[in-house]
Amino acid sequence: MFLRPTGKLLAINKHGCAVITQRLNSWWSQVQMGPPDPILGITEAYKRDTNPNKVNVGVGAYRDDNGKPFLLPSVLKAEKIMMSQNLDKEYLPISGHAEFCRLAICLALGEGSEVLINGLNATAQSLSGTGALRMGNDFLKRFFPGNKIVYLPKPSWGNHTPICKFAGLDVGAYTYYDPECYGLDFDGALCDISKIPEKSIILLHPCAHNPTGVDPSLEQWKELSQLIKKRNLLPFFDMAYQGFASGDIDRDAQAVRLFLKDGHKIMLAQSFSKNMGLYGERIGAFTVVTDSQEEAAKVMSQIKILIRSMYSNPPLHGARIVATILGDSDLRAEWLKDVKGMADRVIWVRAKLKENLKKAGSTKNWDHITNQIGMFCYTGMTPPQVEKLIKEHSVFLTKDGRISVVGVTSKNVEYLARAMHEVTK
Repeated sequence: MFLRPTGKLLAINKHGCAVITQRLNSWWSQVQMGPPDPILGITEAYKRDTNPNKVNVGVGAYRDDNGKPFLLPSVLKAEKIMMSQNLDKEYLPISGHAEFCRLAICLALGEGSEVLINGLNATAQSLSGTGALRMGNDFLKRFFPGNKIVYLPKPSWGNHTPICKFAGLDVGAYTYYDPECYGLDFDGALCDISKIPEKSIILLHPCAHNPTGVDPSLEQWKELSQLIKKRNLLPFFDMAYQGFASGDIDRDAQAVRLFLKDGHKIMLAQSFSKNMGLYGERIGAFTVVTDSQEEAAKVMSQIKILIRSMYSNPPLHGARIVATILGDSDLRAEWLKDVKGMADRVIWVRAKLKENLKKAGSTKNWDHITNQIGMFCYTGMTPPQVEKLIKEHSVFLTKDGRISVVGVTSKNVEYLARAMHEVTK
């Protein structure tokens, strides 16, 4: 038997005659090439570039002023403590490390939270914030009694839509960002939210909105809370930056706590990737706030079933790190200094970038650089300007003009500012 150029097989039967048979197709011949991830593609392009002045402001992972990954001193101390305890590597329960879950939700809701005192939460360890979001969307798909539509701010984190859709939920949107003033379109948000069908799901970024860095004020959060309550919507908070945004864990969680005070029964995704630098540990938590302890127990039972079918048990090491830090008063105090130091560096970098743009001769108003908060800045640069920035200056960022501020250092800020001025003047 041999292969003919036609793609068919020529075989000899028992009588010595040649017969043509159809070649078997591959099981996967119908699979199409998927598009590359836009963020990871930036890093690959950066690595290939030979310009000694190249700058990567595309990826959202904290770097120190030398552009190197930063290991928090509090995390290193926690790991030393753990190593001295000769701990085992046994499986965690399906819902995760119990003490981690308790301390994580306490960090979010605050000491003395009535939800925690009354046991009105079902909290499970998750594979960081992404895993918490997916877990939440899977839970909503199966059990939410209203419209299975998640309304996202425009724009939102690029992975929100795929997470919702792969879980089987529909996606809607509400106005959030105003490109004219590089800030919050609050009136537009109120208008759109007032039209969302009742018993729908609304996703909210409580601090350091990704990708814009634009957050509502406390007074605006109060108004949003009342409107969302009036519309009978389920708030799903994605909190990936508690402490990392302002340097104050309580301030960064104020929206979540306000909504609970106003009587909302929220869902919450937490991540410790940014505020503890535990990116590769994939450590987060997912919480559903309920009306009763009985309801919380039922919800937790279903969350466990979801987890069991996805990955059975969450990873152990990151959970132990977080629990060790949050459970030790001295380590917790040191971590609070660490996270404030990271937040302060981001604030300083924003000021230096704005200052250097002015020094470079730019007459544009760059106030939004310092008015926005957190890891990301929506610069207002257009896709053609971004393309020029990449091709002519080897500055790598996303096409929407978003820069990761943590990629800026005292060594590259002047070069970056000059390049930004050249493409925007």
